[in-house]
Amino acid sequence: MKIEIRDIPPRAAWTLEQAGVHPLLARLFAARGVSNTDELDSSLARLLPPSDLLGTREAAVLLADAIAAQQKLCIVADYDCDGATACAVGLRGLRLLGAAQVDYLVPDRVVDGYGLTAPIAERVAARNADILITVDNGIASMEGVAAARAAGLKVLVTDHHLPGAELPDANVIVNPNQPACTFESKSIAGVGVMFYVLLALRAELRARGVFDASNQPKLDALLPIVALGTVADVVKLDANNRRLVAQGLKRIRAGQLPAGLNALFSVAGRNASKATTFDFGFALGPRINAAGRLADMTLGIELLMTDDAARAAELAATLDGINRERREIESGMREHAMQVAETLFDVDEQSPPTALCVFDPDFHEGVVGIVASRLKDKHHRPTFVFAASGAPGHEHELKGSGRSIPGFHLRDALDLIAKRHPDVLVKFGGHAMAAGCTIAEEHFDVFEQALQKVAAEWLDAATLTRRLATDGPLAPEYRRPDLIDTLHREVWGQGFAPPVFSEEVEVLSQRLVGEKHLALKLRHQGQPVDGIWFGHVDPLPSRVMLAFRLETDEWQGVRRVRFMVEAAGG
Repeated sequence: MKIEIRDIPPRAAWTLEQAGVHPLLARLFAARGVSNTDELDSSLARLLPPSDLLGTREAAVLLADAIAAQQKLCIVADYDCDGATACAVGLRGLRLLGAAQVDYLVPDRVVDGYGLTAPIAERVAARNADILITVDNGIASMEGVAAARAAGLKVLVTDHHLPGAELPDANVIVNPNQPACTFESKSIAGVGVMFYVLLALRAELRARGVFDASNQPKLDALLPIVALGTVADVVKLDANNRRLVAQGLKRIRAGQLPAGLNALFSVAGRNASKATTFDFGFALGPRINAAGRLADMTLGIELLMTDDAARAAELAATLDGINRERREIESGMREHAMQVAETLFDVDEQSPPTALCVFDPDFHEGVVGIVASRLKDKHHRPTFVFAASGAPGHEHELKGSGRSIPGFHLRDALDLIAKRHPDVLVKFGGHAMAAGCTIAEEHFDVFEQALQKVAAEWLDAATLTRRLATDGPLAPEYRRPDLIDTLHREVWGQGFAPPVFSEEVEVLSQRLVGEKHLALKLRHQGQPVDGIWFGHVDPLPSRVMLAFRLETDEWQGVRRVRFMVEAAGG
């Protein structure tokens, strides 16, 4: 592990501090590319306009016409948290804007696979729908869109995934990553795309005289759900995404949140009045995702849709139970996958693999993505984990989920493999850092070798060296609980990393807690402070360079600062 300190542009930090930003925050923001307070303005007025997002005008006309004609709409969702939140935002928003008939359908991860398929299109048509709307999927659904059009449906694709060489023949496509779209926030999540479609639709309805500025529905009530989906999907938190998340957090902290989110905070043991992006990513998001991984994402969407507190509590408890089951399955899979990965490294210690591919017939396909992420984190290699497909008629296929490291664009790697080995990939898609694919079981070895070859071509010793970017030493006057609260209230996440400090400290004492965590007494800048390193058991030397996050704990009514150790190194 190489611990590095981020550059802090002094002029940017000075400009922010002169504008009234706290000196520590000014330093942190400047190190993350913020140069003026305009970028920190999280007001709704600063959101990028919907007109910048290609297709929103056409989508608004299509939906406004459908509402006027009282046509039936059906949303085809995805089975992850982004898909579930996008579906809930679509359902709630369309009903607010006057859609009398709006339904939804969620593919089953095992039976249907990902995206809008022809059978799903036929199921939507069988419901007598007039318009099919995809959320968080559809940009690669050539056959599904064609089947929907053939069945007489109009199709609106809303998605944020990278398109292939050809776009589906939908009536309208709204996706910031489609050709010719100049929308600045290419990293907007699927739920954000759907929210923007609703903003455009409301503007269209105003233009038609259905509403005016005084009586139009308030779509900002949807922002808590938008914020959850944005953080849970681990998209880059650019300025526009940070505004969406900040607005959602603001409402949640003020108690303006749907019953389902309130119930999720409760079962997760988190305080909604002090909500943070950490809560979205590590408490609420995983519980909704668990439904799509092991059960039916309908549970997650119903939770986000209900306004009944008792029903919300019941659904949240169910999701919490499913998430516990998910953790148990993941734990067993992760342990086995780690053992397999270790054998790959043991084969040739002088020339370890540049990418990892792991498969076992007993793996559960709903958890392969999480396990791939854990392997990637441990070994700092692009990683694919495969499980046998449980879909009828696809018994000899494997479904893989991949996670990557900086410098290795996973979807582009799959695209290159598809060109080099046209018969190997049944289908694939995704982003730079996360992607999925389906292969025949007999092609696993070919895929593994092909991925290794691409990784060997694209990665070098520098990119294969694990690095942790930190914010350098922490001045002792900033080691205060109230300042830690200030830090936690900010929007941190993918592409706008939460603060991690690093410096040499003295280890006064250390002991194992629960047989797998290291509890520490440290001397930092001449003063004692507690620390803990979760999942680490090896003892530390008396003086060591540590990278650490700041947390608080409370004992007998007194709040104290605690260092959450992330790494030790040079």
